[in-house]
Amino acid sequence: MMTECDWLSGFKGNAAVHVTKHACCHVLEPRMLVVTGATDGIGKSYAEELARRGFSMMLISRSQEKLDDVAKSLESTYKVETKTIAVDYSHDDIYPKIEKGLAGLEIGVLVNNVGISYSYPEFFLHIPDLENFITTMINVNITSVCQMTRLVLPRMEARAKGVILNISSASGMFPVPLLTIYSSTKAFVDFFSRGLQSEYKCKGIIIQSVLPFFVATKMTKIRKPTLDKPTPERYVAAELNTVGLQDQTNGYFPHAVMGWVTTVLAPIKLVLCLGLRMNKAQRGGYLRRRKLR
Repeated sequence: MMTECDWLSGFKGNAAVHVTKHACCHVLEPRMLVVTGATDGIGKSYAEELARRGFSMMLISRSQEKLDDVAKSLESTYKVETKTIAVDYSHDDIYPKIEKGLAGLEIGVLVNNVGISYSYPEFFLHIPDLENFITTMINVNITSVCQMTRLVLPRMEARAKGVILNISSASGMFPVPLLTIYSSTKAFVDFFSRGLQSEYKCKGIIIQSVLPFFVATKMTKIRKPTLDKPTPERYVAAELNTVGLQDQTNGYFPHAVMGWVTTVLAPIKLVLCLGLRMNKAQRGGYLRRRKLR
């Protein structure tokens, strides 16, 4: 009889890899989950979904008050152990504190989710406080992924078992004018993830690049979910089904279709032109609203 993992091993798709029973167990075997940016949006939804599957939690975010609220909710709803670390990823001196907090934990899954974007689309030289903006975005979107991986990967390698999910963005699949720094940081996350997967796949470790389009979260400022702009809960439930199947994934079928259209079907010049036009319109609307206040 064909098992679920046998069926998965035959799946062919964008960036798909062969899956074994051992690989499937990476996600299904409850251990410790570490999530960065764990108090809102996609990060919180990963914590909730994997708590439902029996994972204990290490939640990392900036606000201790929000961390306590999420931890209390997970403990009461799913009866799982939770720990928290409050740090600000815009700083680069936080990693000794995180390393101390992770000491001795058998971490099965790391979700590198923390990230920031622009408050509104803007031309590079017009970004307010540009020097600090650059440093902050690199620290949060790039340095955090590298450093958290540095802290967690050695123990996964020693056990020949573990999963790292790096939350990039569809904005990292092609340049996005007026969100250029953000788009570039997400392209780094994608390349970093795929390169590491090639290095560590043979050691039993799954490292996946996750590239969502719009999800209805606080960061995207989308309040009403639609088919192509799902809730974070719906997105995460779908994305977890791709772990072990795809090294690089849009995570959600409508997003996969959008990814195919923008990277395969549409010419890159058209994608850039439409992105520039859309973001110019959003920039103009934001600046007009700000003047009216």
